[in-house]
Amino acid sequence: MGRYIHNLISGGEGVNLDFKYCISDPGKIARTLSAFSNTAGGKLLIGVRDNGSLAGVRSDEEYYMIDAAARLHCEPEVSIITRTHTINGKTIMEVQVPRSTSIPVRARDEHGRWKAYFRQKDQNFMADRVILQVWRRSGKARGLLLRFEETENMLLNHLRGGEKITVQEFRNLAGINSRQAEKILSDFVLCGLIIYEASEKGIFYRLSDKFEAGK
Repeated sequence: MGRYIHNLISGGEGVNLDFKYCISDPGKIARTLSAFSNTAGGKLLIGVRDNGSLAGVRSDEEYYMIDAAARLHCEPEVSIITRTHTINGKTIMEVQVPRSTSIPVRARDEHGRWKAYFRQKDQNFMADRVILQVWRRSGKARGLLLRFEETENMLLNHLRGGEKITVQEFRNLAGINSRQAEKILSDFVLCGLIIYEASEKGIFYRLSDKFEAGK
């Protein structure tokens, strides 16, 4: 089992793996559970520092907090599987989080509001209303018909230059309201024309690599 954990750690944190030195707040850990659930699932290693060194789980209280995070701080609750591994006398807790069949899974933000999160690389980001639309409509996207009018063509022409765009920038560019901008962007995501990416500056949209290659 020691080799199994070391192999996980050697790959570093990413879209499917997160290290936690300890759990002191079930609300904060719930955001990671939400992000894994809404993206592709993943694993938490509790008792591992950011640099990959082993610290070990400090107390039984952390077991209760991860359980509380999954059951009480996520909506709907997240079904997790926990296992413990003892390596050089230190206990490492592995928490497996499956991708949810009931997306979006929400957790409370720092202001107590229920928000949905997604995972990108080794970070969690709050989903905007476009992404929420994509999740809600993804099961009904088959047969989606796009009508390319002036606004849609304006967006494509803007993105063809390798540009990225936020919802607000699209609104300003096209002179449309939020609802119209969000609907067009979600249509484009569902059809595979564009993808969403996130950074500390916010969420933006760009042409998908497949569309770029085929244009």
